[in-house]
Formats: sequence, C-alpha cells, structure tokens
Amino acid sequence: MKRLAFLSFLALSHTMPAAADMLPGYDRFDLMADHRARPIAASIWYPAANPTYRAPVGDGPIFDPTFAFMGPAIAEGPHPLVLLSHGSGGNADSLGWLTSGLVARGAIVLAVNHPGSTSGDSSPRRSVDLDARANDLSAALDMALADPAFAPFIDQSQIGVVGFSLGGATALGLAGVRFDGAVQDENCTTGPDAADCAFFRRGGVRFADYPGYAADTRDARITRAVIIDPGFGGSAVPETLDGALSGITLINLGDADRLGAADVGPAGNDLAQRLPDTNYIEIAPANHFTFLGVCKPGAAALLAEEGDDPICSDPDGADRKKTHGQLIDVIASGLNL
Repeated sequence: MKRLAFLSFLALSHTMPAAADMLPGYDRFDLMADHRARPIAASIWYPAANPTYRAPVGDGPIFDPTFAFMGPAIAEGPHPLVLLSHGSGGNADSLGWLTSGLVARGAIVLAVNHPGSTSGDSSPRRSVDLDARANDLSAALDMALADPAFAPFIDQSQIGVVGFSLGGATALGLAGVRFDGAVQDENCTTGPDAADCAFFRRGGVRFADYPGYAADTRDARITRAVIIDPGFGGSAVPETLDGALSGITLINLGDADRLGAADVGPAGNDLAQRLPDTNYIEIAPANHFTFLGVCKPGAAALLAEEGDDPICSDPDGADRKKTHGQLIDVIASGLNL
C-alpha cells in the first residue's frame, strides 16, 4: 500500500474550472443487454466540440442539477473512457458534479442506472447481485466501442472505472476482486460490516445464497480503477487480491465516524493494506454521504420528515463543494487524466 495523502481543507485548496469553460456534452440512451430483461437507462458525458442548448441534468427535490449541452458533436479525440458505478439507491445523473469534472479533464464518462439498486428501484435481493451490476458496465463499454458515433473518439488503451459504495464493490469486481458470500454473512453478525447489512437483512438476504455475489466479473479491458468507500471489502477473497488490477486508488471519506463497512483503512477492513500496490487516500472532514450531490435548501428537512437517511448532512467543518473539488483532483489522478 502506498499511502499518498491525508487531505484536509486546511492543507489543500482546489480551484474549480472557470464558469466560462465549455459545458460537457451529454446524451441518454437505452442499453440492451442479454443479462437484463429490460433496457438499462444509461448516459454518456463527453467533451463537447460546440454548444447546443443548455439543460439541467439530475434535477430533483434533493440535489442541485448539473448543466450540460444536450447531444453536441464530440471534441476531437481520442479521449480516455471512464465507467461509473453509483451506490445503493443512487443514480448516475445525480453524480453530475463528478462526471462533468472528469470531462473537464478530457475524459468520456459512461454511466448506468443499475436495475434493482437505483433510485426508486432499490431491492436488497437485487442489490446483492454484483455480477449483474458489473455486466451492466461491461455491456455499456461494448456498446460504446461498437458505436460509430463514439468509438473513434475513445482511447481504448485508457479505460477506467470509478465506483462508490456498492458501486465500489462493483468496480472492485471489474478490477479482478471476488467476494465470498459466506464470509459476508459472518461479517454481518459482528464487526464493522454489521451496520452495512441492515438493508440486506430487511430483505432476508443470505449472501451465500446468491451466486452473483461471488462471481468472477473481471473485465480485462479496464486499465485503471478508483474506488470510494466500497462496501463488502471485508469479504474480498484473499486469493484474488494478488491478481487484481495493479495501482488501484482507494479513497476513505472521513477520519472518524465512518460507515464501518466502507472503511478500507486500518480501523476498518484494511483492504488498502491487503490489496497490493494500492494508492490509499483519506479525505476529511467528510463522511460517506459527502460524495453525493450538493443538496438544495430544505432538502435535509424533507429527508428528516420522510424518515430517510441523512444524506445531506456532513460533519462539522465540511464543505461538500470543496470536497467534491478535492475528489475530482484525486480521482482524475488515479485515472491518469
């Protein structure tokens, strides 16, 4: 493990792109994949060659939207391609702060809404199927590389994956890590993983009963991986760690009160030490939810009224926009952008 840095707002400042910079290009599409009964909602963000019309992406009652140009021509390439996997109950468009930031560094970003674990369609039984989630992204990559509108603009020697939370486990699978369901069941009874299992316990899930949890989902086309607060790290199969993709960047959000199962440092499951040749970074003050979009005024009260998770609450001293700037820097570096 290479411990690169502990980032705090007092130690590092970040300059956001000027408002006059070109907005990203954006388009939606339906992804047809053999492993899914219905089309997968997917989106692609990319450097725009010219403006079209400006529209908000990911607008809703909780998060601020990200603005993009709808369907412009693609800027001359080739560009690195990044696959993005959202967390449990999340969705691709709400992470526009990240996708637009990576596009500003020259990347094309391909994202999907994983059926069964996306906003408004999040089931414990379906979320445990890491095989299906990984196949969503591999199928999206197949599509992009076969599409004459995008393939000529993609640098196939630079294909990365970024995953957050459940998406972090998905991305680890694409990078060659496998998971053991029986170990995860045991971890759900004691230790730091227990808190992360409440959602799955409510669905009566036994991880060992789901072959998709333990499947080999490696995609050899992926050359870089950045993983933020991943789930299930404690059940990673040791034999697969040595053979996983080299140089994975693992990011821990926060130096205290972390979501236990997402802590890959020495106070948690220590995946950063067990996975060889990793770049390990902590960013604080922050917590697991700081990765999500910037919340609208009144969103925290709305969540409290609905009895939902406090996804708009950050620890004392945290500034979500500044943390996003830091994350863009670290993720872009991990992807060699």
